[in-house]
Amino acid sequence: MPGASRKVEIVRVTPESADQLIALITELAVFEKLDPPTAEARERLLQHVTSDPALFHAFLGYFDGRAVGYITYYFTYSTFLATPTLFLEDIYVQESARQSGVGRELFKFCVQEAIDRGCGRMEWCALNWNVGAMRFYEKQGGRKMDWTFFRLDREGMTAALLKGQRSSNGDSST
Repeated sequence: MPGASRKVEIVRVTPESADQLIALITELAVFEKLDPPTAEARERLLQHVTSDPALFHAFLGYFDGRAVGYITYYFTYSTFLATPTLFLEDIYVQESARQSGVGRELFKFCVQEAIDRGCGRMEWCALNWNVGAMRFYEKQGGRKMDWTFFRLDREGMTAALLKGQRSSNGDSST
């Protein structure tokens, strides 16, 4: 309709809209050169986002009536600030919808959520080769930190538990 404003809508993911979330997560995985969620992982995502309480929060960004982006986040805790921290796990907007304001609105939604929940800060990470994302975050007022993230996958967690265990004869294995 001529003259109609092109409004961004942000809507919580429901069981009915979960397929749209999964499709966008899959697009992000491809963009980031990662494996997309397996069928089992997709089932867990749906269960975790719709459980009470939800393990994470997910919202779709609609533009011109289409889901073109999403955010997922969860809360951690800062012992130094003694306040919650909102951790932005994913923010993604389809390439065709970039520069439409969807990413900015999704980001602002998270900022408002962090404020409303009494968070002392909001954190996220970006792939070191994703210059566009880093530029976007800097425009939003984000700043790079002098921290390096570490990760243990499932196999690594098992190996970490086994390091330093004592054998049945009392010897320590390393």
